[in-house]
Amino acid sequence: MQWTRSNSIGLAKASCTHCQGLGMHLVRDGREAPCDCVFRAIFRTCFNRFREFAAQADHTGTVSLEFCRGRDGRRTYSRKREEYVADFCLVSRRVLDDYEHRLFRFHFVLGADWRLCCRQLQMDRGTFFHEIYRIEQRLGRVFAELEPYALYPLSDYFGGLIRKEPGRCLLAVPLQPRSEARVELPLSA
Repeated sequence: MQWTRSNSIGLAKASCTHCQGLGMHLVRDGREAPCDCVFRAIFRTCFNRFREFAAQADHTGTVSLEFCRGRDGRRTYSRKREEYVADFCLVSRRVLDDYEHRLFRFHFVLGADWRLCCRQLQMDRGTFFHEIYRIEQRLGRVFAELEPYALYPLSDYFGGLIRKEPGRCLLAVPLQPRSEARVELPLSA
């Protein structure tokens, strides 16, 4: 994802003291980078969709037909809701270390509140919330910058075009000049 003010200002927290609600802040080398409040908002958007799909797990989703480019065919079948839930969990598992993933699983996936998590993981309240914010920031960045198919924005994940051969362009076929393409028939008498 290419980070600009226009795509980060809508996600920024208005009361953020770091970016003053603009979504971008200056880093050491003088360029702008997205604020951590933007990454937390991205994570929360993805997490809300995850919770929505996990709540509907009893009702298996329908199979959707998607159009894609490539030599294998023009259509693929998929279950986008189940794929999203699996991608959310697998990406989180790959990015977080064991301790962070345990906290992520207890709090976000299983839905335990801060008191239960603090008791199970032997930590105080302040450390718990600092770890939660750090997890949200890391996963929000990864969900937005994942290649080739990011989990955020959700509209691209659920409605985007699937490319099986990313480097191939359909219009790259050389055309023959008109003089060579024309076939002349002999006149018969």
